[in-house]
Amino acid sequence: MPKKLILDCDPGIDDAFAIAFACGHPGIDLRGITTVAGNVGLDLTTANALSVCEFIGHAGVPVVAGSPGPLLRPFLDARGVHGETGLGAARLPAPRGRPRDGHAVDFLIEAISSAPGEITLAATGPLTNIALAVRRHPPLVSHVADFIIMGGSAGRGNVTPAAEVNIACDPEAAAIVFGAGWRVTMVGLDVTLRARATGPVQDRMRALGRLGRELLLPGLAGYAGEPAGQPAVHDVCALALAAEPGLFGCQPAHVDVETSGRWTSGMTVTDFRAAGPGHNALVALSVDAEGFWYVVLGAYARLAAEPVR
Repeated sequence: MPKKLILDCDPGIDDAFAIAFACGHPGIDLRGITTVAGNVGLDLTTANALSVCEFIGHAGVPVVAGSPGPLLRPFLDARGVHGETGLGAARLPAPRGRPRDGHAVDFLIEAISSAPGEITLAATGPLTNIALAVRRHPPLVSHVADFIIMGGSAGRGNVTPAAEVNIACDPEAAAIVFGAGWRVTMVGLDVTLRARATGPVQDRMRALGRLGRELLLPGLAGYAGEPAGQPAVHDVCALALAAEPGLFGCQPAHVDVETSGRWTSGMTVTDFRAAGPGHNALVALSVDAEGFWYVVLGAYARLAAEPVR
């Protein structure tokens, strides 16, 4: 049976890639998308989620808008990386549909609590919506089947030397989420920087018709701040772990989030010594990059082969 999954995200180039993967992989049943401000503002992240779903023929996936900014801090977007629209050089049609009424936090609580133990929650943006959900409804942490994030790192950062951007955007939310009493599977820079879309990978995307020509390749081409010719598709890694956990090597640890350090705010402080019963995280530390791309490109090929809806 496919794994029921809700994706909380901030599209964003790699979030768009993650949505496409979730819709193309036979092991994932995407039950909803909730959006948060992150790579671009909330209006754009929501419109991008709708546009991507419509473009790939999955307009029926519910999209629900959430938080327009961090809990306590000023909002800082990543337009310098993802472009003014958030999708790099991809130019998708404006969405015909609208997001569902209501707030993402309410959708998360209602959808997960109505099917306890059945839904995996994946988050690939700032953790604002998730923090608000667990604060409003603490039993949520026992109702998810699994909780996976793309964020953090056991080592270096990318937006600062210490912090990865999704965590650094809202460290207070991340601290709430890691301290909520569930196990967080942290898919961070330790593995995502090893899953790069190299030249041969992009050559294979060219065979995917409109999906490759109008979304994947233009997205990669407009992905600023990544090494030329081999950008990392960070957010796809979290969805790939949900679908194919054997591709990744994970270790238990205790993770705390620094919220006040002058140089380290947003750092995911990862203690592998605390790997006993009290650990709060599984930290991905290795990835089979060749196997990852075999699975990801296979999902995209299935999506590209679906009849137009």
